[in-house]
Amino acid sequence: MSAISKSIDIDRTPEDVYSYVTDPTHLPEWQDSALSAVPMGDLPVHVGSRFLVTRRIGRRRIPTTMEYTAMDPPRSWHVHGVDGPVRPDVRGRIDPLDGGTRSRVTLSVDFEGHGMGRALVPLVVKPVVRKEMPRGEEKLKHLLEHSAS
Repeated sequence: MSAISKSIDIDRTPEDVYSYVTDPTHLPEWQDSALSAVPMGDLPVHVGSRFLVTRRIGRRRIPTTMEYTAMDPPRSWHVHGVDGPVRPDVRGRIDPLDGGTRSRVTLSVDFEGHGMGRALVPLVVKPVVRKEMPRGEEKLKHLLEHSAS
């Protein structure tokens, strides 16, 4: 399956954006389906760090353990689901704009379905994510542009 990819420009530095988006405790603030995100170790995260995210997909609450597999501050990160019926694969990239005073954030999400997740990915998960991603990026933009530095 092909990844879902969206970009948005944010009036914050790449460092500010990276710090916020790679802290899993912030996920429920800007992603509608994220009910909770709990680190499984100390913050800040690093390659190998894991966190448990519980999402509402349709009527289901789906817990998934996510692991940071790559981090290149403040440019990019990669997290991958390591369990659960639906395993997200998320890649993020931050490109500096206007001499580094602004940022373009690009998120790319794909999924692996396991067991019942094979049916959920194309029928439920991807349609929900296609609707949620633009709202999530707008919330992210609002939160970062209207919070204290």
